[in-house]
Amino acid sequence: MNTQSDEANLDEPPLDPEIPEPDPEIPDEIPDGIPDWIPARGIQLRKAGVQFDAVRVDGDEGRALADRLARMTGGIPGPVVEEANGRRAVYFLVPVGSTSYRSWPDGVTRLTAGPNRVSYIPVPALNGLTWPLTWRYRPTSRDHLVHALLLRGALHPEEP
Repeated sequence: MNTQSDEANLDEPPLDPEIPEPDPEIPDEIPDGIPDWIPARGIQLRKAGVQFDAVRVDGDEGRALADRLARMTGGIPGPVVEEANGRRAVYFLVPVGSTSYRSWPDGVTRLTAGPNRVSYIPVPALNGLTWPLTWRYRPTSRDHLVHALLLRGALHPEEP
């Protein structure tokens, strides 16, 4: 039985992935390299509870929430991924376990891991073809994620 093939295995990452050089014209480029959880190209699913968890808010409400959080943090809210089709989901990447033991309002989905629970979070590459996903706010360092308590506070802005 012949088990060899000339076709590339797209399920395995390349041995030496291409890492794009940071562009000084783009202020939110990662200065010391790309976090290892960001794919070199395309889109990959990341298991919640390993590098991060996520909070998903769909549609225009999610986009408005991301922008509100950015204003609260001086323009660097942490990594936020948005989807261009379907639910038009917005994924806020938060530290592992930071959404537990807190009540979240209707319309908010926690993507976490736990007993009898596995969630996957879509993550696009920084550049290239990643449609329908894109970064609304790109990662700014290897360990800077969205602060879950600030995110929760931004869900309920004070009335003027």
